[in-house]
Amino acid sequence: MARIRTNGTLRLLFHSLGLSCLGGAVFLQILVFKDIVLQGYFFGVEHNPFIRQFELGLTIFAIIYLAYLYVSMIRATH
Repeated sequence: MARIRTNGTLRLLFHSLGLSCLGGAVFLQILVFKDIVLQGYFFGVEHNPFIRQFELGLTIFAIIYLAYLYVSMIRATH
């Protein structure tokens, strides 16, 4: 059985969480566009401050992850 290094496990966790955030963002955009097409507008409200802060944290993480992927791709092509 292959041994998993801590660095490899953390990298796998980082990429899994990052790709999940980006996938969730795409899914949410599909839902927003569907509502705009069907109703003409989108209205979303979150009253729970814990959920709101958690979503903000995941959004910031997704932006950082997207920047990481972009920089990695640019470095790999040069």
